[in-house]
Amino acid sequence: MIGHCDCNNFFVSCERTFRPDLNGKPVVVLSNNDGCIVARSNEAKALGIKMGTPLYQIRNLIERENVTVFSSNYQLYGDMSGRVMSTLRDSVPAIEVYSIDEAFLHLKGIPENELHERGLALAQKIHKSTGIPVSIGIAPTKTLAKITGKLCKKYPALHGCCYMHRPEDIEKVLRTYPIEDVWGIGRRHLAKMRLWSVRTAWDFTQLPAEFVQKQMTITGLRTYRELKGEECIKIEDTTPDKQSICVSRSFAKEMYDINELRSAITTFATAVSEKLRRQNSCTHQITVFIYTNRHREDMPQDYECKTRRLTVATDSTLEICKIAASVLREIYNAGYGYKKAGVIATDLVPKAARQGALFDTIDREKHQRLMKAIDSINNTQGKNTIAIASQSEITAFSNRNHTSPRYTTDWNDIIEVKV
Repeated sequence: MIGHCDCNNFFVSCERTFRPDLNGKPVVVLSNNDGCIVARSNEAKALGIKMGTPLYQIRNLIERENVTVFSSNYQLYGDMSGRVMSTLRDSVPAIEVYSIDEAFLHLKGIPENELHERGLALAQKIHKSTGIPVSIGIAPTKTLAKITGKLCKKYPALHGCCYMHRPEDIEKVLRTYPIEDVWGIGRRHLAKMRLWSVRTAWDFTQLPAEFVQKQMTITGLRTYRELKGEECIKIEDTTPDKQSICVSRSFAKEMYDINELRSAITTFATAVSEKLRRQNSCTHQITVFIYTNRHREDMPQDYECKTRRLTVATDSTLEICKIAASVLREIYNAGYGYKKAGVIATDLVPKAARQGALFDTIDREKHQRLMKAIDSINNTQGKNTIAIASQSEITAFSNRNHTSPRYTTDWNDIIEVKV
């Protein structure tokens, strides 16, 4: 059996953990620059607030219904996610972290007659230790576990865990489960599904396997077989390394000054370098892009992007920042107000397999020792304790007018208890 654990309204739940006075009240969390709704409490959903709605379009509703608004606080959410995943690791044989707020659970070795009680106990344990409510679905395959988890979230009477294993129960659920909500069914297949008179997950399982493979390749066939109870998508105990890494942001206002842009690009390049080192990779290629606000038709438009190929792959913050700044100087055009920029690392190779160059002018070992020391200090003393001189906090480029304190990651924001 496989489990799927999904945190309920995760961003909102993180905020409510430290603001219990908001339980039972409408709450929303905004995207970067306080632009759109990216998380809603059940009470906010009941008011008709849709995911992705721009804040300015519903400002009157927000004020009239006294909806609490938060800017996204990813440091808090990331730390809370780590606590949930740590609790899961301590409770089951293995987990696969699927996203910031969900994970698959390997339940091998746990007797089937104990799975439901264990799932209930785990949901209660997570809520008690982290304050985050979760929904746990248990089923024979990952695809069915995702469906079961959604059922658990839909019906509070299940108390955080739904166990679906009997064939008759699976059939009953699949007969009414919309095909567009099935994990692994992409939007490009939905039009075909309509032509095939497929409306539910059960309809999909009634198609011939050969037809599904021909029309949807082996990926679609795996989903098909998983829905029929055959385990085809295994639990991955380790997260695969990324094949490319991108860090980008939209700015709160248009940037005209190249020095401001260089500060942003340096910040993004630093983040890319840190991510490379965390997965023990180096990059052979750095891309920098900048572009104006395409929604401002009253302003001149410019989109610039350029890639620099490196002779020796690197993960050094100093080297990547220098290259990114050099590329920026080549693509920057004065007079344009740039709204977004980013740095992308591609053609990644394992650090252990990096090839050197005969006439390399950089002391790689010295860079490696320096990066190791910087990472160690920043990990123990706080992010950006040591930083490149031209670097700025990423949050400096964004509108964040409703940010909550970083209760768990900053000593200055630690929660206060009044007696």
